[in-house]
Amino acid sequence: MPQPSESAREAAVLGPAHQAQVLPLLIIGQVALHAAMAGQRMAAPLQALQAGHSAWGVGVLLALFAALPVLTAMGAGRMADRRGYHRPARVAVGFTMFGAACALAACWLPGGWQFGLSCAGAAASGVGTNIGLIAIQRTAGQLAGTSTERLRVFSWLGMAPSLANVVGPVAAGFMIDGAGFAAAYAMLLAMPLVSLLVAQRVPTQAGRGAASARVPGSSRWDLLETPGMKRLLFVNWLLSASWDVHSFAVPVLGHSRGYSASTIGMVLGLFTAAVTLVRFAIPLLAHRLREVTVLRTGMALTGVVFLLYPFAATPWLMGACALLLGLSLGAVQPMIMSTLHELTPAHRHGEAIAFRSMAINLSSSVMPLLFGLAGAAVGPGVLFWMMGAAVGGGSWAAGGLQKVFAADKPA
Repeated sequence: MPQPSESAREAAVLGPAHQAQVLPLLIIGQVALHAAMAGQRMAAPLQALQAGHSAWGVGVLLALFAALPVLTAMGAGRMADRRGYHRPARVAVGFTMFGAACALAACWLPGGWQFGLSCAGAAASGVGTNIGLIAIQRTAGQLAGTSTERLRVFSWLGMAPSLANVVGPVAAGFMIDGAGFAAAYAMLLAMPLVSLLVAQRVPTQAGRGAASARVPGSSRWDLLETPGMKRLLFVNWLLSASWDVHSFAVPVLGHSRGYSASTIGMVLGLFTAAVTLVRFAIPLLAHRLREVTVLRTGMALTGVVFLLYPFAATPWLMGACALLLGLSLGAVQPMIMSTLHELTPAHRHGEAIAFRSMAINLSSSVMPLLFGLAGAAVGPGVLFWMMGAAVGGGSWAAGGLQKVFAADKPA
């Protein structure tokens, strides 16, 4: 089949008519980028531990995957608003491949140099994946013309990280066991090329450069003054922190009760399975769902599950809690993305997604440290209760979004 010319792609404008064609390409592109980063995020700490580095050093290495994207997210968002999908996609692939190349080169260096290059690779891989994520999410939002279509689009797109978090670490693990770290990093180095390949078939929007130019005297931070934006970002942060505290506290709670690693893995696996299940269901039910209602219900359910978690005295009860939590947290991400696109002007969607990305990455890099201090001081059970009270009480912020929608739409 002949490929469309560059001029033909430039003349195309994304919209609902492109949904069936473009959405699978975006999903494949995100899986390829995210899997490369996830595989490196699993392999690099193992390599550092084998080289004799401390647990603190491994923590620093892991934090770099999320810390630097906090600083680069806004630039990535503005680039996506100005340039559309293809330029950020190429930059994302470049950074992600550079990160894997650093990790590959570190295999032949001595201790201190090896760790330093691994840290540089972690930072580059995190930045690349985040640039790609912002561009992909912004482009996906252009495929939907209504709230219902946006819910469907972002539910399907939400499958990509879950799939990538399986593909990347599993493939890297088998490669490490069979051929060593260098072979694993070489495989991860090639993965982003799949994203670059499928990007060639994504139509390019035209005419966004002028529309997304900054108004003289304005600031990127003025987007926070959009009605409802601060509320939505606060809700997003609470839910992101809930995800992080579950990933942190379940292994600690399970270990304190003497559960095996496989049992703890089963509990976390049930959580992931529930997230995937609910995102399969949302496209079928999107015409019956309202974003704010699902957000409030999800936050309330999350708060209740966190309050009950410490009382789950058996692995099966912990698994039931994980299942319920996966359903609630898995359902809210498409709602947040749909609401974000509803609240912000089309030419600044990239910046709005960047604000969300900054909140998530900041939470992922800082909150585990705070969880560690709190968990050591009060125990994982109290940590669950504190987070449950925070996210349940914070549902009032989601309720306030209903007034914003009512003000924007006629009765």
